Amino acid sequence: MKGRWKMIKSAAMRHLFALPFLLWAALFIFVPLVFVGWYGLTGGDGQWSLANVGVLLQWEYARALELSILLALVSTLVCLLVSYPLCLILTERQRSHGALIFLLFILPMWMNSLLSTMAWQTILEKNGILNQFLRLLSLPDVTLINTPAAIVIGMIYNFLPYMVLPLYVSLSKINKNVIFAARDLGASSWQTFTRVILPLSLPGAISGITMVFIPSLTTFFISGLLGGNKVLLIGNIVEQEFTMAYDWHLGSGLSLVLMIFIIINMMLTAYFDRSEGQVKK
Repeated sequence: MKGRWKMIKSAAMRHLFALPFLLWAALFIFVPLVFVGWYGLTGGDGQWSLANVGVLLQWEYARALELSILLALVSTLVCLLVSYPLCLILTERQRSHGALIFLLFILPMWMNSLLSTMAWQTILEKNGILNQFLRLLSLPDVTLINTPAAIVIGMIYNFLPYMVLPLYVSLSKINKNVIFAARDLGASSWQTFTRVILPLSLPGAISGITMVFIPSLTTFFISGLLGGNKVLLIGNIVEQEFTMAYDWHLGSGLSLVLMIFIIINMMLTAYFDRSEGQVKK
């Protein structure tokens, strides 16, 4: 009887400690989602309508979404190609040296994203640091500001740490004895990578891909500062509908479309986490 009372008391304490999070989630997650869903699926007259979602069939909105997906894919791919060999090198180096290099790459995560993006604006503008350096070398100027390339550079700089961190953790958890065993059995370096290291690090890679792709797809301040008014992404349209046009219905409808990508992200992450758990068992 006493043991049962302790179990009930322990369960009650767990629920009590979870109460602040549940209140926070209700106020800042559930309630905003309800409002976005309501505004996105209704018109100005309060009647149910899919017109706010269907605007993506129009050319200008479809083009903005297509460009957003393309730039997000490019920035995600570049982050993956940069982060994977970097994390492989860091896991092989001595702990002190690897920790220092790792710290340098995740430093942008600790900085204000708006300030770092404004710094890139200063670097890439017409009379910026980059063109001044090229002039010192008697090289022609390059036009990067207000182009998709500038936006990709800003995305890579801001979101690279979100690829490095899960990849580094995933690669660090691989048992070195497994790699040594593969080499002892005659596997080449390429076979060891493709059949041992890559499958075991895949959950970290998937986490990094989703953590980079989603904010790259939905960003508006990076494209606003580095793209100006010449490159319009879907995030800029959503931001303008809320802050300038005050059309909450259209802005919410477009936000619902972006939420589909977030749901896919959550499903992929959950799937690979479940697969990793089954492998460990």
